[in-house]
Amino acid sequence: MSDKPRRILVSNDDGYFSEGLQALVEAVSPLGEVWVVAPDREQSAASHAISLHRPLRIKEVRERWFAVDGTPADCAYLAINHLLKDDRPVLMVSGINHGANLAEDIMYSGTVAAAMEGALLGVPAIAFSLVSRRTFDFGPGARFARSLVASALSRPLPPRMLLNVNIPGGVEPEGYVVTRQGRHSYGFEVVENEDPRGRKYYWIGGSDYQHEDIPGSDCNAVFRDKRVSVTPLHFELTDHGRLPDLSGWQVDGFLRHEPEGA
Repeated sequence: MSDKPRRILVSNDDGYFSEGLQALVEAVSPLGEVWVVAPDREQSAASHAISLHRPLRIKEVRERWFAVDGTPADCAYLAINHLLKDDRPVLMVSGINHGANLAEDIMYSGTVAAAMEGALLGVPAIAFSLVSRRTFDFGPGARFARSLVASALSRPLPPRMLLNVNIPGGVEPEGYVVTRQGRHSYGFEVVENEDPRGRKYYWIGGSDYQHEDIPGSDCNAVFRDKRVSVTPLHFELTDHGRLPDLSGWQVDGFLRHEPEGA
């Protein structure tokens, strides 16, 4: 058995300087050789954007710590396919995000997107977020991250494993729940205003938060029970329940064929 330390890649969407990222790095550093590749500025809600139409620049901040002038997904891509291509990480972790990534947040989250890009490239990945809007005590989240990462490293992992973890803020959680994705809303308000030259501008994204009471969901675990939620995600977006209905549609002028293997 090799004595070589296992490589752990760390990224986020709040930037390479963020408090949450530093807390995550400190948490997992005893578990392996940590490399940080993160955006050079905040990229919250960047989702899974990839920079295909401009060059990217990498700045070495210090040993094994790099800032990229791109998106969270760019960071994962460059780290795995360039900086660490000769000795790929055994695990990627992203976060700790300054705010929740529950329910539909997953679709917009740069934190989750960084981890997702890692998993797409064959590196098992975990995204961590602290569910708070004001004060951010990353201690409980960092302690849970260390324990979960240690558990992950103790077993063989499927290369495309992706976990989304949310830690309730303002409490010391007494446990965790393996959950499914919930549903919530921030409201649908659009604020219209005028700039000094009389041109209209708009702020989107409401603040009227509410979530559905779905047993076993990430929202219920965090908000109702004050426990950490651990949600396994995958890349299959096919709505299998819709297939039979869609197969019955008539599209005039075109013959519907059966899919291969049906």
